[in-house]
Amino acid sequence: MSSEPIVAVNTIHTIHDLAGLLRELKRRQARRRGDAELTYRELAARTGWSIGIIAGYFGGRILPPTDRFDVLMSLLDTTPAERGALATARDRVQAGRHPAAESPWPIPRQLPANGFAFTGRGDELAHLDMMAGTPGAIAVLSGTAGVGKTALAVHWAHRVVKRFPEGQLYVNLRGFDAFGVPKNPEEAVRGFLEALGITAQNVPADPTVQFDLYRSLLANRRVLVILDNAREAEQVRPLLPGAPGCMTVITSRNDLTSLVAVDGAHPLILDLLPVGQARQLLAHRLGAQRISAEAEVVDEVVSRCARLPLALVIAAARASARPTLPLAELATELRAAGGGLDPLRGQDTTADARVAFSCSYRHLSAEAAMLFGRLGVHPGPDVGAAAAASLGGVGLAQARAAMEELARAHLVNEHAPGRYTLHDLLRAFARERVSTSEREEASRRLREHYSHTAYAAALLMYPHRDPIGFGPVPDGVEPLADRDEARAWFEREHRVLLAVMSETRSWRLAWALADYLDWRGHWHDLAMVQALGLEGALRSGDRPGQAHAHRNLARALIRLGQLEAAQGHLSEAIALARGAGDRLTEAASHLNLSLVLEKRGENRDALHHSELALELFFQSGHQAGQARAFNAIGWYRSLLGEHEEALACCERALALQLAIGRPVDFASTLDSLGFAQHNLGRYEDAAESYRRAVELYREVGDRYHEADTLIHLSDAHRAAGDEVQAWHAWQEALDILDDLHHPRVAVTSAVAVDTAVLGDPTTLVSK
Repeated sequence: MSSEPIVAVNTIHTIHDLAGLLRELKRRQARRRGDAELTYRELAARTGWSIGIIAGYFGGRILPPTDRFDVLMSLLDTTPAERGALATARDRVQAGRHPAAESPWPIPRQLPANGFAFTGRGDELAHLDMMAGTPGAIAVLSGTAGVGKTALAVHWAHRVVKRFPEGQLYVNLRGFDAFGVPKNPEEAVRGFLEALGITAQNVPADPTVQFDLYRSLLANRRVLVILDNAREAEQVRPLLPGAPGCMTVITSRNDLTSLVAVDGAHPLILDLLPVGQARQLLAHRLGAQRISAEAEVVDEVVSRCARLPLALVIAAARASARPTLPLAELATELRAAGGGLDPLRGQDTTADARVAFSCSYRHLSAEAAMLFGRLGVHPGPDVGAAAAASLGGVGLAQARAAMEELARAHLVNEHAPGRYTLHDLLRAFARERVSTSEREEASRRLREHYSHTAYAAALLMYPHRDPIGFGPVPDGVEPLADRDEARAWFEREHRVLLAVMSETRSWRLAWALADYLDWRGHWHDLAMVQALGLEGALRSGDRPGQAHAHRNLARALIRLGQLEAAQGHLSEAIALARGAGDRLTEAASHLNLSLVLEKRGENRDALHHSELALELFFQSGHQAGQARAFNAIGWYRSLLGEHEEALACCERALALQLAIGRPVDFASTLDSLGFAQHNLGRYEDAAESYRRAVELYREVGDRYHEADTLIHLSDAHRAAGDEVQAWHAWQEALDILDDLHHPRVAVTSAVAVDTAVLGDPTTLVSK
């Protein structure tokens, strides 16, 4: 055996160092044998392990266990001396890693921040500690609003994270949001699946399968699940992991007795704080010296706040903001406001925080008070300064100053720089501060703010889209300079926009969101948004809007594999567009329909609909559409084996796109051209077409399609016998997809290295 040296093992300190060494050993073995490197598929066949596991070892995502590491060393022709040194290096890497890092899945850390100066609840904490030792324990924390259920659950969870090393999942189910819609378990489980490594595009469409997958992922793991603010048992029952290593903590204003009776949950009812713990809470907030100096007054403050933690915290914030204010004055204000807290109306009739809120509210400046009242209109989950400015009809600087004042008064929480949230009771209190006409005006401003900003962002990110009528731009629309700012805005406002859609059901806002949600792979959200937009268009009788919504809903359904439903919506879109004389929407719908037919393997029919689209684009004189249709026709002709005809169609598309300057469309056509050239055996020409497409995608910042075309380029290099360039192109694509958190990383990274680069000429990626 050759004495060819390997990388010095004393330089191996991390899992990535070790993975790099494994790859070098594989290359060294190939050089010694004068043969091709072992593929992951070949290694899998020899070991009986999965390709994904092997890719994890060589990609630095999983540390090989000792026994498997020994097998790998034998397969890679290492000497006994080398194996000893390498085993030492492997053990050194292991010593620096947490045991849970052995898992190929990400470890979710979703707990909110621990509450400031949490005090009391010793008995409840001890009870939860005891339950944590019971396999599959379920705790239900119930009590009145503001009693501290969430604070207790989150504080305890932070105390015991080491007992659940494989992650902590958290979701606010919004069961008692004052004006929001409770989160259904299907939406919650999708968030959990993404946190557990199942990206949005790979979440099964069937909710039953989603829950099965969720429970399967947790089956052998030690994970803490916090289901916060639940309304009823049916909202949480599907989210119970059912695994002995997991524990579930549920908070609710209801007792959820059916969970106790049917699912074996342990009830834990939180009462108002004992007087001593309430005093301790104030002491933590205001300082022990200040509390001891006015002991009798403190008792009255505690009594006036009904020992309700939320009311006590707000009263303390009021006193803390004015350190020279005697607590006697605070007690007088509470007394004057009603002599105590009125019981809550409804099922939770224990306390009322409105008086405590009023103590802070009355001392706000006029600008902050006005904006606070209008914040009650916002659907959440959070609000930025620009949206707050639109709500209040004020300038951005004024809005920022007012929000900072509200944050100091603890009437809003700045959970991230420039992003604010409101507790549900605060939101209800805020809505009561403004009249019906003010709420309606604030709602109108808010709708216009998000709709017009989203529309502007959509055209910045996707300038090839044909604009739709959106009306004059109102004051307050966020200024977005370029594609990067537009993308960042969509990322920041994603969840807010979904909430706004739930209220507005605007097909125009749905149109503005379509490409972003598609690009990011949020296909379930895309389907929901377009369904809401369709509902709104149907209610208003807006037939052009219905056509757009049908078409965009079909896009989501195609991504989710619901081809029959997608075809039905596209047929509706075509009929509506034809009836309205909207040839562009009709033509675009035919192109979408051709994609459905392609996925069914009906390429001849797909070609037919692309040709219908071309005719409609010709009739309307829409050159960009003609170019897209020629590109599609070329693609389908190539799929049908008519590669020379495909080249001619792609060349016509390129000529049109060059004339009108549409770089994104030009890149797409170059990709199709490369596909035809590849199939004609013109591998160098194909590689050149793919390279030009990659450059154009890079110029416009379309990273997903840049990665997609890099994979095609890898195929072309492989076909030409250039293994090195094939590998580099694939790795560059994989890096981009990984950076985008795109699901194709999870689905294809392990297999694609083998099939697209190391031996199988069949491309993994469809057009």
